[in-house]
Parts: sequence; structure tokens; C-alpha cells
Amino acid sequence: MAAEEPAPKLVVAISVDQLSADLFSEYRSSFTGGLKRLASGVVFPSGYQSHAATETCPGHSTIMTGVHSGRAGIIANNWIDLSIKRDDKTVYCAEDERIDGTSFGDITAAMQGDYVASAWHLLVPTLGERLKKISPKSRNVAVAGKDRSALMMGGKDVDDIYWWKGNGFVTLEGRGTSSSMAALNQSIGEKIDKARPAYAVPAHCAARNAKIMHGDDQSVGDYAFQRPDGAARVYRGSPDFDGSVIAAATALLNQHRLGQGEATDILSIGLAATDYIGHSFGTAGLEMCIQMSALDQSLGEFFDILDGQNIDYVVMLTADHGGLDLPERMRLQGVPSAQRVDPDLNAKTIGATVAKQLKIAGDKPVLHADSPFGDYYVSLDLSEKQRAQVKDSAIALIAAHPQVEKVLDHDDISAIEVPSESPEEWTLAQRVRASFHPDRSGDFIVLLKKGITPIASTARGYVATHGSPWDYDRRVPILFWRSGIQHFEQPLSVMTVDIAPTLAALVGVDIPAYETDGKCLDIDGGPENSCE
Repeated sequence: MAAEEPAPKLVVAISVDQLSADLFSEYRSSFTGGLKRLASGVVFPSGYQSHAATETCPGHSTIMTGVHSGRAGIIANNWIDLSIKRDDKTVYCAEDERIDGTSFGDITAAMQGDYVASAWHLLVPTLGERLKKISPKSRNVAVAGKDRSALMMGGKDVDDIYWWKGNGFVTLEGRGTSSSMAALNQSIGEKIDKARPAYAVPAHCAARNAKIMHGDDQSVGDYAFQRPDGAARVYRGSPDFDGSVIAAATALLNQHRLGQGEATDILSIGLAATDYIGHSFGTAGLEMCIQMSALDQSLGEFFDILDGQNIDYVVMLTADHGGLDLPERMRLQGVPSAQRVDPDLNAKTIGATVAKQLKIAGDKPVLHADSPFGDYYVSLDLSEKQRAQVKDSAIALIAAHPQVEKVLDHDDISAIEVPSESPEEWTLAQRVRASFHPDRSGDFIVLLKKGITPIASTARGYVATHGSPWDYDRRVPILFWRSGIQHFEQPLSVMTVDIAPTLAALVGVDIPAYETDGKCLDIDGGPENSCE
């Protein structure tokens, strides 16, 4: 691919939720479809979501913006804002909590969708938005299995955007569903609740077919995604789900004739099945092996569709974060120290202990947090003296817990410069700084030790997760492919914030250096420079 080549007519930016660098490496030799094609292009196997808050929303906020998640304003999937008017003080990264009557903090409300999906929390423009400013005929389109994935990759100024909700694809409030997407929803609806036979088990998956017990006589490791009638609720946690998202991407491709106009278009795709499967079954069993094979085939079929339309397109594929297997299996596979988090390591329990120690009367909580790790907030109902005492006491109590690696104070984090060194060399504090925003982050931030899964009980169905500052959650593959591209593989580390500047150079968008935390990666592979 020579540097003087014209800009591609279509940029296809794909995020595979929870596709760690470890998963890509483990299954790479088995790929025969789309992932094999991408691996024949330009491969950065040691990409980094360099921040500490390795969750879906922060990770997606870096991919098409070129800035760290803290600078983007996306510090986590959820955070606490004690100043907002509504009773529910938990804020979802992809909602507009300013709208009356909305709520997110209760899990039932979240499942019912009592919030208005929006990208208004995203503080910086995406590549698609930048392209539209200089090329009004360009289309910026996004589709994903999760609203936060589509919104963080597409941004605010999108020509079309869809995500999965309930039993079909929906769009922004106030926009109608197109006829092609309505037809797709009807097609999915006719089969989603019907019985499905088990997936065929690929030969290379046989060794991973082993039952692992967890919780109260529950198991994972030997499920092939068969489901009975009436089991639509488990559809997201199967390879079929990615197939539906790719079908939606194909419908949008055809509806807008993307890549077939005068200007370059951008299509962002967020595939979520790998994440739902990782959460529900872990990363090392039969379930993930089947998913990797199905993902590979689904991507291959999509690329064949693009080839059949004679579109000059470039593909970028990466992930929003990695993931860790469930501790019950890890303990059988060389990590005896793997544990579930102490159920008493939470804001409610710690806060009650601190309030008792400090003799603070009343029933209102003195401490707020969305999970055992990450951002903790001290109540605004206390006096300044009490707030300082609660913070100091809580930090001391949490820092002494044997499962806690480090607790960092808000003001200390704020004083740290965002590093520019290779991301694997960053200190824990520097990793936290990259996903820190002074107006949204907590009064202090809690980091758990390696191998601690922050799910105390598997009763609700999730057995494994991510979100830590450790490299198993930070390392992701970054792949580029275009017809005629010269293959090379660069093992040295790069970051997901490098993706937007790299794609920008290909499509003629100039992102000033002071507006990005990344750098353009020369993916020419020859004497020319794709960044020039």
C-alpha cells in the first residue's frame, strides 16, 4: 500500500468486546476466515488500552477519538454524581441524566431501559465527526451490540446509529427505524425465541471441553450454545448475537451505499458476544473456543460482502479491553491465588464501619461506589471536616485489605502527568491517571490485586470479568487490512489512542498533535509512509 494511494472509500472500524491479546494469540493458528485475513495485514499484537478503568465505555471512547478515556470524560461504565437532581445518583456513561424521569442505578431499571441513550458525556470528537467537518458528503454510521459501544465510536454527529435493546435494534430517541432495520428486527424476532441446536464443536476445541463447577452446584466449560424454546434472554451470550450485529452492519452498508459515493464513509461496528460469553462462561472453556471460531467465520462472510461490492475499504479491528477467566478454573490451571472478591469489600459495608468509628449519626450512607474497585465518593451531606475524616479513614481501612493493591487519592492523581512512555512501563498511578477526570472521578480510587475477580457471587449469572489495571485487561490486538497492504507484524507496544491518528492520515483528516494522546502508525510496510 503506497502512501500516494487515494483515500479508501470506506473505513470499517471494528471493536470486538473483550478480545484480549491473549485470546487472539491463543486462537490465531485456528483462524480460517476474517481474522485470518486481518492477520495477513498489519498486526500489532501488543496493543494497549493503556488506562486502569478497563471497561467497555472507557475502552470504546479511545478507539475513534485518539485520546485517553479520562480526557474523553469517560472514566468508567458508571460513576456517581452526588450533585444531580434525581434520586438515583449513579450515572451511566451513555445516558443523558439531565432528562426528567430517567434512572440507571437499579439493575432492573437498567434492564428496562429507563434512561435516554446519548453520547453527551463524550467530551471530544470522533474521527467520523472530524471527517464530516471537512467532507460534508461523508457518512458517519455506527452499529453495535451495546449502546455505549456505538455511541462512543460514532459520537454525537452520526448519520445513522443502531444498537441492540431487548429483542432488536433501536436508534436515538426521536429518530425513526429505517425499513431495512425494521425488516431485520422482524427476521430476528421470528427466530430469537425458538430452540436452537448445539454448535458443532471444532476439532481444536475438544481439549477445552471440560466442566468447571462454581457457586451453588453451577458449571461452565462444556456448553455449545444449544437453547430451548423461550430462551431469548440468553441470545446475547451466544455467537448468534454477533451474527445479528453483522447483519445490521450489512443492512446499513446497503441502505446508505457506504463506500460507493464521492467521499469516504466510516462504519463503526461493535461486536459484543465475546464479552457476554466471557462474563457468563469465562475465557478458557468450550464456549469461548466456539465463539472465536464463529467470530472468525462471521467476519469472513462480512468481508466477502464488501469484496462483492467492489468497495475500496480499509479495516481496523481492536478491542475495548481484555478479560480474566473465572477463578475456579484458574486455580486448576496454575494460579492457586485466584480469588473472588470479599463480599464485604464495598462502599456500603466500609462506609458503615467508618461512620461507626467516627460516630457519625444518621441513616444516610457516607460512602458511595458502583463496585468494589474503582471510584469511591464521600457524601456531600457531611461537613468538610467530616468528609476529610471519612475519606482518610476509608482509605486506611480499604488499603489494609489483603485483596487491595493500592488506593489513590483524587488530588494525588490529579497532580500526575499523563505519561508518554511505553504503556507496559507505566506505574499503576499513571494508568489510573489516564482514565481520570477531575470533575467526574471519585474522591479516591481502589485497585485490586492481580487475579482478584470483583464478582463476589455467581448467583446472577456472571462468573468472570475485567476492569483491572493489570495487563491481562489492558492488552488488545490492533489489526489493519486493506487490499494490497504489505504484511508485517510489530511486536512492540502501541496504544488504541494511536488508531484514530492512523486512520485519519489515510482519509486526509489532520488531527492536531495537541488534540490527541496518540500517534500515527506507519502501516505502509515499505519505503513510503502512510502517515505523510
